[in-house]
Amino acid sequence: MISLSKIFSAAVVALSLLAAPMTASAQDNPSAVIDQIRSSGVLKVPVMTGEEPGYIKDPATGQWSGFYYEFLGEIAAELGVKLEPVETTWGNLAADFQSNKIDIAIGVNPNPKRGLVVDYLWEPLFTDAWAVLTPPGKPVKTWAELNDPAKTVVVQKGSTMQIVAEALLPKAKITPVEDRGLALMELQTNRADAVVFAVFDALQISNQKVGEVSVPEPLLRNPATLAVARKPGNAGYINFLTNWIQQQRSLGQAQGKLQRAWEARGIDLSILPSNFSF
Repeated sequence: MISLSKIFSAAVVALSLLAAPMTASAQDNPSAVIDQIRSSGVLKVPVMTGEEPGYIKDPATGQWSGFYYEFLGEIAAELGVKLEPVETTWGNLAADFQSNKIDIAIGVNPNPKRGLVVDYLWEPLFTDAWAVLTPPGKPVKTWAELNDPAKTVVVQKGSTMQIVAEALLPKAKITPVEDRGLALMELQTNRADAVVFAVFDALQISNQKVGEVSVPEPLLRNPATLAVARKPGNAGYINFLTNWIQQQRSLGQAQGKLQRAWEARGIDLSILPSNFSF
């Protein structure tokens, strides 16, 4: 006669075997985000007007180009999908991720607040430096020269530029504006003593005879990273992008693309310190 304890044990084993596949199927698929992007057929990417040479919009055709857009195009090609540009601003990226408007952001800087909803890849695609654009004939050698209540420093609202200015220039008047165009207007109308930019952006703008570029001491390096939305199933996506970045950097592909972009736009990199490498 079979004892009740043996019947109970057999039942437990049977139930555990039935539950095992259910538990496994409930676990997050590490490739879920990649699967979703591939099934949609598009990679939704942020694009921004007035942010040359990273993003360049042809006013006649509405087509986008620029080195950021080129990088994003290569990622899309690796995934077998097309690019879908979404016009936005640097300050809106976190909200864009949360509302599923974009699948990736490029050229962003790690930010603890955004890091609550966004996953940043640790390896930067490249590194530039923080610079300032000042009125012609008024360069600065140090950040301390701008840390004065009499100085007005303009930044793009919600950007890392604002964080840099508020950290280094607490005595100055910091004026946040929505985009690059408004920042330059403040400088051109003599309402600003300086505008904070990434150095490559500042050099691009200086070609238009808008102002003079300075890379103040102490030199602040600016890592340009990739970011994705923090959501279940993005582990495989992050792994894919990390490998893509490693290949770009280790084989000199990222540096080569950037060098060609600077040359095509007539950007003179001689202002950078001799020991600087992007």
